[in-house]
Amino acid sequence: MTQIRQEAVRLLEQIPEDKVIFIIQIMQGMKGLYTDADMQQSDDAFLQLEKMRKKVPDLDYEKELAEYRKERYGSTDFG
Repeated sequence: MTQIRQEAVRLLEQIPEDKVIFIIQIMQGMKGLYTDADMQQSDDAFLQLEKMRKKVPDLDYEKELAEYRKERYGSTDFG
């Protein structure tokens, strides 16, 4: 859950029970502001990004640093 949603839930929990109906009505009204086509476009974009995602192997940072230093300075003996 994103931080924004967590904040929304936290605020919702502070509202008295008899006032929650107003929040529900607002949320139902907000739902009408975006269409299923908008959601489908968003879902398609997300799936396209998921397909582009690549698994990065675990890095050996000490080895990477040594290789960088050797390439950059010609030596890996830095104490």
